[in-house]
Amino acid sequence: MRPHEAGLRLDHYLVRCLPEQTRSSLDRLIRSGAVLVNSEAVKPGCKLRTGDSVTIALPAVPASTNRLQPQPVDFRIIHEDEHLAVISKPPGLVVHPAAGHNDGTLVNGLLHRYGELELLDSERPGLVHRLDKDTSGIMLAARTEAMHRLLSAAFKERHIRKTYHALLVRSPAGDAGRIEAPIGRHPVNRQKMAVRQRDGRPAASAWRILERFRNGCCLAEIAIETGRTHQIRVHMSSIGAPVLGDALYGGKSQTVQAERQMLHASELAFIHPATGQACRFTAPLWPDMQAVLDQLREQFPLA
Repeated sequence: MRPHEAGLRLDHYLVRCLPEQTRSSLDRLIRSGAVLVNSEAVKPGCKLRTGDSVTIALPAVPASTNRLQPQPVDFRIIHEDEHLAVISKPPGLVVHPAAGHNDGTLVNGLLHRYGELELLDSERPGLVHRLDKDTSGIMLAARTEAMHRLLSAAFKERHIRKTYHALLVRSPAGDAGRIEAPIGRHPVNRQKMAVRQRDGRPAASAWRILERFRNGCCLAEIAIETGRTHQIRVHMSSIGAPVLGDALYGGKSQTVQAERQMLHASELAFIHPATGQACRFTAPLWPDMQAVLDQLREQFPLA
């Protein structure tokens, strides 16, 4: 590295050197040991010094995924204009192509509906945020490159408010609360995230209980102030109230069955970057989650 770059964090340095890579993908590469400083694996926050040697092993991209194909994919349209689209993603739909899911994703469906997205300079055309495969609900997609930049900046600066509804296996103490706990990759199970006080990334979630049921379950509204991977699932599990149906984070119930995690992105609120208008869009609970909620209300009502 060059003298004027001395003192930079490793992750910031790589963002400068590899602008075609996303920050999250570079962070994953560092944490996986694919980036070495002086032949040693280090953390993303490692401060570089003059003369340091930085090497990176970028994963090969399979030829079949070099070009995303438009495909008809089922999702609900909540709003669309010439600049952006607001959609409701069904549970079970993968957001973008990845290992084991080369097509049939939300990105493929967006390309099919909005042909202009093929022209965007992005590995995930149109998308400015994501939801887990088995989380349902509202998502925002940009239809132009300029709007993609503006919405991405708005998410980064926390100008877009995201609200979720979740069915929890156990009710937390109190009627409302806020969780501020850093999140990072689980030290043993690499499929999981975990609260990591020493090396996690800052994360904050605020929750309030809307309904409680006799079997201990509850319906909660959760607002996230940051957008970490599995954030709500990790945070609620960390206080003993995992999301119902979330097998990865302890959401199994003995009294009610759920085929997937009962987590739904229900609302987005933001200022439209093109019109300056205050926007608030909502997505009703997906039918499978509504059915479980109806079951709880019928079988386990509080007197």
